[in-house]
Amino acid sequence: MKKLHYERPIIQRLNVGVMNKFGTKTEYAPVTHVDGNAVKGLLAKYGSPLFVISEKTIRKTFRDANRAFKTRYPKVQFAWSYKTNYVNAVCNVFHQEGSWAEVVSGFEYQKALQNGVSGNKIIFNGPDKSMEELTMAIENNSLLHIDHLDELYMIKELATKSKKKPRVAIRVNMDTGVYPIWDRFGFNYENGQAWDAINKIILNDQMELVGLHCHIGTFMLAPSAYGLAASKLSDLALSIKKKFKKSIQYIDMGGGFASRNTLKGSYLQGMDLAPSFDSFAEEITTAILNAGFAKDELPMLVLETGRALIDDAGFLLGSVISNKRLSDGRRATILDFGVNILFTSFWYDHKISPAQEFSQYSEDSVLYGPLCMNIDVVRENITLPPLKRDDQVVVHSVGAYNMTQWMQFISLRPAIVMIDKNDKPHLIRKRETLKSIETEEVLPAYLKDFKL
Repeated sequence: MKKLHYERPIIQRLNVGVMNKFGTKTEYAPVTHVDGNAVKGLLAKYGSPLFVISEKTIRKTFRDANRAFKTRYPKVQFAWSYKTNYVNAVCNVFHQEGSWAEVVSGFEYQKALQNGVSGNKIIFNGPDKSMEELTMAIENNSLLHIDHLDELYMIKELATKSKKKPRVAIRVNMDTGVYPIWDRFGFNYENGQAWDAINKIILNDQMELVGLHCHIGTFMLAPSAYGLAASKLSDLALSIKKKFKKSIQYIDMGGGFASRNTLKGSYLQGMDLAPSFDSFAEEITTAILNAGFAKDELPMLVLETGRALIDDAGFLLGSVISNKRLSDGRRATILDFGVNILFTSFWYDHKISPAQEFSQYSEDSVLYGPLCMNIDVVRENITLPPLKRDDQVVVHSVGAYNMTQWMQFISLRPAIVMIDKNDKPHLIRKRETLKSIETEEVLPAYLKDFKL
């Protein structure tokens, strides 16, 4: 007898609603408007599918996070994570609210400069910084977060040629009780790599060590892990003060706070699991305040929060293409957007609402995108009323990563609209066209002519 393969058991909560004589009731009410604008009107004007950003939600969420930290700690500075959503209009809302820029590539660095962010308020993270990009950052007096020794030596080489002393920090990875440890980035705290880098920077005296940085994970659900990380960075800062008589100007706790999305396989809904900004703020600020810093030497607390600040502000509006029955009897609905523009559907069970009134009847369905790929699944299982062709749907909490990780594959990427504080929509990114896609293509002359 052939031995069966072991499969790890999972428990997944099914929200099927209350049974009645028509079947199971959907858990969602229709979402006909976004910030006072009719879904059907937006799609008619800008095309389907369509990303919509709520400026009011961005500002409210940011102010909630800012309040949570500033009521607990005297020196706090947010830096907007460009990789999370680098559409210029989105970035500038955060900059208007007082955020610096945090970038992880030369491309993002130049976007931040072009958006009007002063060089000394740009934090340059990431393991891939070229000589040209490092030179640009040094000339603009930006904060360089060193990821590895090769980068440290590159900056040292540039520092000997420059009249400016580069302002640097090191990224530190550590054991915070969350596994797997993100140790592929930065210098390890426990095995002494961090001290090795600190010694090389301070004793060579060609760079100015101004900060310590960590980023312990993504979609973190344990505020206590941040408290432990803040304690370890504070201990490192105090040890630098004791050994070198040098005060660290800031401690950067990175990002990674969870949004209210629901991770695939999660038993509970994301809104029930995601810690509040107050929970993260309490752990981080308490750890730093209790570490032993003198009152006049408290480091500035820097936060690079991305996902938790923008996710809820983003919506994806789309339309139904068709319905069919699968071989196992399940209802399948095909939508006009897929995983090429909704990349986070690989991670989350997004909340999806009909954009029109519906009956009490509902059933379990699978939602597919339009791509000619079997992996193009928007939701593997969801309870919805029957949707017919040309009905519309609203996908919630899509503001993070979808507009930076989307792909031009099979279909054109959609437009992006931002609805301002007065409920007025603004086009902030045009829908792609064949012309815009082919702008960078070059066709050799010998391939232009052919006969079929």
